[in-house]
Amino acid sequence: MLGLGKSQATVDAVESKPKRSWSLRRKLLVAVIAIVIVVALAVGLGVGLTRGRGDGDDDGDDDDGDAPDGDLPESGPDRESAWQPRVAESWQIVLREPIKVDSNLDDLEPDVDVYDLDLFDNDIETFKTLQDAGKKVICYFSAGSWEEFRQDQDEFDEDDLGKELDGWPGERWLNLSSSGVRDIMKRRIKIAWQKGCDAIDPDNVDGYQNDNGLGLTADDSVDFMRFLSEEAKSYKMAIGLKNAGDIIPDVIDVVDFSVNEQCIEYSECETFAAFIEADKPVFNIEYPDGAPRDISSKVTDEICSQAGKARGTEDFSIVIKKMDLDGWVEYCDGDTFSTALQD
Repeated sequence: MLGLGKSQATVDAVESKPKRSWSLRRKLLVAVIAIVIVVALAVGLGVGLTRGRGDGDDDGDDDDGDAPDGDLPESGPDRESAWQPRVAESWQIVLREPIKVDSNLDDLEPDVDVYDLDLFDNDIETFKTLQDAGKKVICYFSAGSWEEFRQDQDEFDEDDLGKELDGWPGERWLNLSSSGVRDIMKRRIKIAWQKGCDAIDPDNVDGYQNDNGLGLTADDSVDFMRFLSEEAKSYKMAIGLKNAGDIIPDVIDVVDFSVNEQCIEYSECETFAAFIEADKPVFNIEYPDGAPRDISSKVTDEICSQAGKARGTEDFSIVIKKMDLDGWVEYCDGDTFSTALQD
């Protein structure tokens, strides 16, 4: 509008002066200038409209979730096979905020094999920088719950939403059998591939163990995990089973690792040791009271003892974290780190 106002003022000023006859050359010059201006405005408008709706693709893939990197590439990496993580690999998980990395990773800590990060909060450049340094990237998203803060929240049918997750306001269980829910998860898995993720960590697939309001059963979770695995493997990505110890025998053949929370606290680790026996890692997280400053040595020793409540944790990849899963982490060797987060 500012440009148009100036143009109109110029026209008014010209019209107030005595009129002169213009030469053909001058008329042609003015015509050319006018055409250039019209074309420039048209191109600018087109670019603005394109940016407003992604890349013009109306299937919604580029704008799903909270991807901060704008338009996604049309395709992801062309891999020959999916990554199979090794037993006892070191790892870090950060879900509260996107992590901060520079091009040479000088300030990255800890120096571990695997990073488990939120799919939508972190950008492609972060994933690629980690991978260029030899790290593997597991991309987290919630597959079994609706979250009110996700950009694709309005794509879910209200009939597919169950009760709120206990302790997590604004998050509700999903109908895992719904074709609508599965279509959204297909798009999320495609985004993970487009962003170059080595694996996916689909959370909240254990609704059957909770008061979900949808009548979910263990069979529903088994079928859903097989569906997610087939989608992930179609893009040559690995997939983990999050918690859901009851269904391990029914899905361990189609998943590549376990991400477990608090099996030591609840004395359940022998259940998850089935992954180690299958030569697949268990990435275990414990949330002791008082983390990070007031954890007693007794509690840490118990977590890392492989005895008592920790029976069955031989070769587990254990991290001690705060419940909010920020950058702080402690390992069983006593080392602590704080992964830098973006401001």
